[in-house]
Amino acid sequence: MTADLASRIQRVQGALADATIDGLIVTPGSDLRYLTGYDAKALERLTALVLPQAGDPVLVVPALEVAEAKRSPAALAGMDIVTHEETDDAYAVATAILSGAGRVAVDDHMWAQRLLTLQAAYVDVTWRAAGRLLTDLRMRKAPDEVASLQHAGAAIDRVHRRMGEFLKVGRTEREAATLIADAIVAEGHVAADFVIVGSGPNGASPHHGVSEREIESGDTVVIDIGGSTQEGYRSDCTRTYAVGAEPPAEVTEYYEILRDAQRAQCDYARPGVTAESVDRVGRTVIREGGFGDYFVHRTGHGIGLETHEEPYIVEGNQLVLEAGMAFSIEPGIYLPGRHGARIEDIVVTTDDGLDRLNTTTRALTVLAG
Repeated sequence: MTADLASRIQRVQGALADATIDGLIVTPGSDLRYLTGYDAKALERLTALVLPQAGDPVLVVPALEVAEAKRSPAALAGMDIVTHEETDDAYAVATAILSGAGRVAVDDHMWAQRLLTLQAAYVDVTWRAAGRLLTDLRMRKAPDEVASLQHAGAAIDRVHRRMGEFLKVGRTEREAATLIADAIVAEGHVAADFVIVGSGPNGASPHHGVSEREIESGDTVVIDIGGSTQEGYRSDCTRTYAVGAEPPAEVTEYYEILRDAQRAQCDYARPGVTAESVDRVGRTVIREGGFGDYFVHRTGHGIGLETHEEPYIVEGNQLVLEAGMAFSIEPGIYLPGRHGARIEDIVVTTDDGLDRLNTTTRALTVLAG
């Protein structure tokens, strides 16, 4: 295998040994891609990485998928592949690799149907969720992962720089979102994962999505967009715009408070501080500015092969940040029925601070409309 994948496998095996777990089974999803580079389809036919605590990993795939599996980075680098035919018991094929195992972990996102089948067939095995065995590794991004996130961040920044093309007075949110989604792909992603266009009162709903509402002159519009790159890493960036005219004075007032909060959080976050303390820094600025009741969600979430993964930047998470952790810093202020604003950057902690991966202006930008 490549050095990166081999290192990941070795670290997981070390974590299995520390937890006295005999093996791990990982089905399609971000964990499988992290450990093998294989972006496998989640089908009714079983695909799984079977990893003994000691010994070589094996990729179990349906015979119909073997050609794709053989093109994966892990297979190209020498990982063994075992296939099963249509009439084979795929679960028996997979568990035979862990013969004699008493404790086996499965990835947290395994389908319930798969886990229930394993539990029913192998009653002498203690099954448990992999949990922190994998998330603790994935939280700490290697240099190649940071480079992939930088690539994704630069691509989504290019879309934000084109926002004047998409946000027009009289255009519906849905129409704007279609154009934005096309631009996300055109600017370097393989897919647009989400497009939020929250205009006017819809901007007060953090996860609004899109609607048939037409953008009006003077509207503030919250644009939260992200996509997936060829490497599998994600982008996620939010900016707030005014379209066609200057926004109301009230918006300008609270937007500056929001900008101060996000700046304070980015200046503060670094290795050695807790995730919850980063949240608290921004929340304090917004509360002291008189808008504390209108910051209604956590400060941020980790990002990598998934848009939302650990670490979560939220009150109650006492995780101490370490170098190489990637996450969003995205405080918001939302006035129900009126308007709202959010500023979001993806950041990566360095040895003594952090790097912002999004570089477009954080000012409330007025577009001609």
